[in-house]
Amino acid sequence: MDVPALRRSGVRPVPLRQFVLKTHSRCNLACTYCYIYAGHDSTWRDRPVRMADATVRRTAERIAEHVRRHGLRELRVDFFGGEPLLGGPDPLLRAARELRAVLPAGTRLDLAVQTNGVLLTGPVLDRLARAGIRVGLSADGGTAALNRRRVDHAGRPSWPGLVRAARLLRDRPESYSGVLCTIDPDSDPAEVFTSLLDLRPPFLDLLLPHANWSTRPPPGPGGPAPYGRWLRTVFDRWWDADPPGPPVRIFQEIIGLLLGRPSGSESVGLSPMAAIIVDTDGAIEQVDSVKSAYHGASATGLNVFTDSFDAALEHPGVAARQLGAGALAAQCRACPLSAVCGGGNYAHRYVAGSGFRHPSVYCADLELLIRHIADRLLAALPAGASTAPHLGNLP
Repeated sequence: MDVPALRRSGVRPVPLRQFVLKTHSRCNLACTYCYIYAGHDSTWRDRPVRMADATVRRTAERIAEHVRRHGLRELRVDFFGGEPLLGGPDPLLRAARELRAVLPAGTRLDLAVQTNGVLLTGPVLDRLARAGIRVGLSADGGTAALNRRRVDHAGRPSWPGLVRAARLLRDRPESYSGVLCTIDPDSDPAEVFTSLLDLRPPFLDLLLPHANWSTRPPPGPGGPAPYGRWLRTVFDRWWDADPPGPPVRIFQEIIGLLLGRPSGSESVGLSPMAAIIVDTDGAIEQVDSVKSAYHGASATGLNVFTDSFDAALEHPGVAARQLGAGALAAQCRACPLSAVCGGGNYAHRYVAGSGFRHPSVYCADLELLIRHIADRLLAALPAGASTAPHLGNLP
């Protein structure tokens, strides 16, 4: 991609609003499906285990620089790993202090840490809460059996630690940001959803496994579009629940897009990507999902010690993910669902040797789910409401 030519044509970059700090590059679990530690990309092996204080400080300064340059009023900073709590809460608390010390007055800062829960204790949660850092859990369901693939390096289950963390967060709802769950098509969707509700999350994020046309996702049972059918089952449970359950990101996003709202997620829709990673050595990288394509796929060659986040906006991979329909394959641009589907997650479009300009490997799954949600939404709306931009006109 010729980014300078793109800029000369009038296409401007969209400021970054979510910054993910890799405060610890190792993990205490060895989940069998992990695309970071068991996938194509092994750059983590050459990175420092922990993000040094100087790197945290420089990252905070670069974020503040970006906020001032673009007049941002709010932003989100997430602490990720690996497992960020392997270093205890102190590095996260120091990072929060560094950020607040340099951000312009009045900037709304949303802080969160994503953890497997094994190291979360009451005292740790108390300290994170006092610093305004919310906690998200990663889980495959709400039972020991459903989390059988989430084991430590000795093969021991992580479930006891996860359920303890969920109970702590259930009693501290102001600190609980939600649960992230990667779909296993061989699991029972109703069981997964019901058991996740037992963890009392305020928010659910159901993720398609990071896969592409060259590294296919697990096939799943029962014929075509197994992931779409899995999500369709969960959607009906969620939609019909009384009282209503927690928001589920992919369902909310698709409903909003069908009604003409912009997307807030890169999984669906055409809204520009506005998130970036800073690794433990200060490297500025594209989001981790891109690592599932090939070794070094997320690299930009930039670092917070030498480069601004505006420089990252000029990287071809970042620029491509801000182009909306302009980055889609011709087949996707011709599809009546493209404004809702958005081609799916960028990482899921990859084909070795020809890049990311292809339909999602989950194309059939997304079509099945979107059409089903559109049908349920149409049936629930009053007469005349089908004039919404992307609802009621799907062939």
